[in-house]
Amino acid sequence: MVFEIRSAGPEDAVGIAKVWAAAMPQLVKTARAIELQLRHGRSQEVLIAVDGPDVVGYANIYLPSPGGEAPRVRITVQVPPEYRKRGIGSALAAAITERAVAAGAGRLLVVVGDDEDSQRFATRHAFTVGRRMTHAAAELSAAPEPAAPPEGLRVATYDELEPRQVFDAEVQVREDDPSGLSGGPAYEEWERTSWHNPDVRYDLSAAVLDGDRVLSFVTTTADPDRTLIWSNLTGTIPSARGRGLAKVVKSVALARARDAGFTVASTGNDAANEPMLAVNRWLGYRETSAAWTAEKTL
Repeated sequence: MVFEIRSAGPEDAVGIAKVWAAAMPQLVKTARAIELQLRHGRSQEVLIAVDGPDVVGYANIYLPSPGGEAPRVRITVQVPPEYRKRGIGSALAAAITERAVAAGAGRLLVVVGDDEDSQRFATRHAFTVGRRMTHAAAELSAAPEPAAPPEGLRVATYDELEPRQVFDAEVQVREDDPSGLSGGPAYEEWERTSWHNPDVRYDLSAAVLDGDRVLSFVTTTADPDRTLIWSNLTGTIPSARGRGLAKVVKSVALARARDAGFTVASTGNDAANEPMLAVNRWLGYRETSAAWTAEKTL
């Protein structure tokens, strides 16, 4: 196999979507959403491996903020199963590491599969495997009825909210994610690429509010062709935790998805995040696969 590594453009969105569908079928990431990110995203650099017209691998780096001192940055390397063990992953890892060094990164964070080949790939490239992650799925036909919010609070879907309300809550949630995987761009780019992501369903994304302030939220992406939803991010701001708000927003989202004709809900979590895992078990999620974070110092 002869392949080359190059920067990705919007015209590569369909090929990249096929890579993600093969490598992580439980995820909702359509070509339309990928094209939007490639056109308007500024916080990521994306590389692809191509063999003629075919995209056979994908890698990205979440660029650090200017002026950061040797920060830890997240990278992604994805190769469909049928193209593995041909040097594509190693070539992408080397290219994206070179970009990370040029961007001033001091450490890299990546997610690798739970299988032996993925673990060996990580250790061969000097990564130390760390935190276990879980992927889980729930049959929406068995989803419980929505939990009621505490007295004085109300539930709203995203089509009733302004983007800044959700963003202000999201930034409070990102930094204390123990996995380190919930970072995101500044507001202007977030609004263009996350809030206006065509995979996001406002009617299936929910928030608990105190007045106009979002306390807890779940952002839902959906693939109608597969009748699948993915909980892209669920979070409760630190000052509102311990009140069962995540159970409220996720139960609302899943019930609405069920009523809209979706059949399966998927999600991913840090395996040590027991409060969120308990909510998911109550909602009917069952673990389907696992992955691991891995880090290395440059």
